Amino acid sequence: MDKVERTAREAGRRLRSARLGAGLTLADVANRAGVSEGFLSKLERGHSNASIANLLQLTDVVGLGLDELFGGAATPARTRVSIHRGHAPRFQEVAATGYLWQSLGGGAPLDRLEVFHLVFPAKARMEAMVSHPGQEHCYVLSGEVRFFVGEEQHRLKAGDAIFIDSQQPHRAENAGRGKAHMLMAVTRSTESAEAPDWWRLASSPQPEEPQR
Repeated sequence: MDKVERTAREAGRRLRSARLGAGLTLADVANRAGVSEGFLSKLERGHSNASIANLLQLTDVVGLGLDELFGGAATPARTRVSIHRGHAPRFQEVAATGYLWQSLGGGAPLDRLEVFHLVFPAKARMEAMVSHPGQEHCYVLSGEVRFFVGEEQHRLKAGDAIFIDSQQPHRAENAGRGKAHMLMAVTRSTESAEAPDWWRLASSPQPEEPQR
């Protein structure tokens, strides 16, 4: 078994434990997240990968932070102070897509905010529109990103940003020739007692920041 397979199985085990701990069935989680029970079962067994669309759809279903999903140590209930050092970025790769991401802070069970650094590959794209409780702010660091919100399209260049109610159907894709880097801050609904998640059941750490 290689490292990716071990990561998928361990993350799936933690997903199942969190689901059972919350008293939810496969059907409960699948219905709330808009996925099939069979797909969710495969995720929990480490036999399938989740797309970014699935990650966002599962956000408010199970209260499990990113560090808790991938790390061995328990995640504090609420972040009081968290430092991210830029000299050693640890990107996670969304398997077979070229997309990279890393959490810059937040994601503990009682946090309402989580911040990410996303890297869009030059060619690959994800077509699925997603919607989920909360709000999000996306700031383009470099390159160009096309952001879809409902029937509208917004082309964002470096220095541009967009703020949306995440319950509107939305997605983003690379609109330039090279890679695009984006800073993304996501909040969960103030009416929810669950913490936001970003699921990456088959991720591999990247030792250095990718070329811009």
